[in-house]
Amino acid sequence: MRTTSRYRAAARMVAAIGVVSLLAACSGNGGTTGTGATGGSEAGGYPDQNITIVVPFSAGGPTDTVTRMIAEPMAAKLGGKIVVQNVEGAGGTVGAGEVARAKPDGYTVLMHHIGMSTAPALYKNLGYKPLESFQTVGLVTEVPMTVVARKDFAPATLQDLVTHVKANADKVTLANAGIGAASHLCGLLFQAATGVKLQEVPYEGTGPALTDLVGGQVDFMCDQTTNTSGQISAGEVKAYAVTTPERVKSLPDVPTTTEAGLPKLQVSVWHGLYVPTGTPQDVVQKLSEALKVALADQKVIDQMAKLGTAPVPAEDATPQAHRAKLEEQLGTWAKVIADSGVKVS
Repeated sequence: MRTTSRYRAAARMVAAIGVVSLLAACSGNGGTTGTGATGGSEAGGYPDQNITIVVPFSAGGPTDTVTRMIAEPMAAKLGGKIVVQNVEGAGGTVGAGEVARAKPDGYTVLMHHIGMSTAPALYKNLGYKPLESFQTVGLVTEVPMTVVARKDFAPATLQDLVTHVKANADKVTLANAGIGAASHLCGLLFQAATGVKLQEVPYEGTGPALTDLVGGQVDFMCDQTTNTSGQISAGEVKAYAVTTPERVKSLPDVPTTTEAGLPKLQVSVWHGLYVPTGTPQDVVQKLSEALKVALADQKVIDQMAKLGTAPVPAEDATPQAHRAKLEEQLGTWAKVIADSGVKVS
């Protein structure tokens, strides 16, 4: 369903919960379910109940897809159960806020993307501070973006698209998954790189936006390869470029934005795991080690490759590397968003 009004800042929908069964039962408590009990101050018995990974976006979207890829091997390493829960709304800030307020015992974890670094610049009353409300666990992957259009859209190349939007700025529609979403951020960069202000159409999630693009209700958008590779390969959308320095192996015929003549449009969507500040360090370390195991799993590597991405190197799946990335990105996006003039009340 097409959304033509501003993204509802307080919108919240809890999607179906996916429970990932484990290969190993939790120590002394294999049948325990649910969340909320204390995890103690040491990791010796951790986990002794379900771990919930909150995805602050819709089920079936790119971040949800990445989360479900790593959940099973992480759970197997930890010897517990992992529940993936979708809590969407307000560009990922609803779900992130819930995790920030959760008990810091390691049983409530957040998977978030680049939006963690852009929210402070977008939202006046955010309710949490990325560097103060969370402890970083480790980076997961950096996903390239693609510039795609409805298959019958007139421009044939990225340069043709730039020419077309400059001549038809008041008519061309640029879809996104809501203010603060990765697709919105990429769209801001596209407009900055071309010097054109376009008619943006925000949706409540990537799925509805891409559905309308395939259906021809909107003209074009930026979206992650994890969400567009299938449609590009099937010829359901027209692909102009990938927003990374090198071509994506799963999309060898799609040029980079540099090759296509728009080098200023470069962005990848990085994902990472977070826990509330105050979570015991030994618990954080256990989660980080489980993440490294998951990212080295061949099944995960193969699944990510099909979607045009790859796990980060082991040295980046650490709290330290993740925090450094977050600090750098907070500064970068503060300027981009300030220059764009976009704000959410």
